[in-house]
Amino acid sequence: MRSRLEIPRMLVLAMALGLATLGAGPRAPRITSSQWYNSPPLSATDLDGKVRLVEFWAFDCINCNRTIPAMKALHERFAGPDAVVIGVHSPELKQERDPKNVVAAIRRFEIHYPVALDNDHAIWRAFNNEYWPALYVIDKHGVIRDVHIGELHQGTREWDALVELVDRLRHEPA
Repeated sequence: MRSRLEIPRMLVLAMALGLATLGAGPRAPRITSSQWYNSPPLSATDLDGKVRLVEFWAFDCINCNRTIPAMKALHERFAGPDAVVIGVHSPELKQERDPKNVVAAIRRFEIHYPVALDNDHAIWRAFNNEYWPALYVIDKHGVIRDVHIGELHQGTREWDALVELVDRLRHEPA
C-alpha cells in the first residue's frame, strides 16, 4: 500500500514529465541577418508554425564539414510547409568572414537550405551558443526542444533520436 505522501509525489513527477513533453523550455531567439544565401531573408512570420533545425557552423571547421551530409539529409527529408533547416554561418577564422568565401563554400558543399551570415556573432550570442557545430531543434511554437553539440552522422543513435523528435514535432498542433 502506498503512503499518502508517495501518491502526491508521483502526481507531481507525472505533471513535470507532462510539461516537458508539452514543450516547456526556453524560447528560441529570432534569427536576423543582413545576408542570406539560398533564400530571401526569413522573418519570424515565415518561421511561425514551423519546426526549425538551426545549425551553427563555419566552413573551415572540420567537425562542421563532417556534419554537412547529415544536415543536407535533414533538409531533403524535412524541408516543406511544416519544417525548415537553417544554417547559421558564424565564422571562427578570419577567412570565414569574407562573404565571397562563404558563397564558395556553400557551392562547394552543395548546400541548398537557407544560410544566414552571422559575421558579428549576433545570432550566436542570442542563442548563447558556444560550439561548432551545434544544432538547435525548435518546435512550431518557437521553443527550443533539443540541442545537439558536435558532429551528427546518419545511422547513429543520435541521428535516430533526432529524426524521431523532428517527426513528432512536425505532427504536433501549431
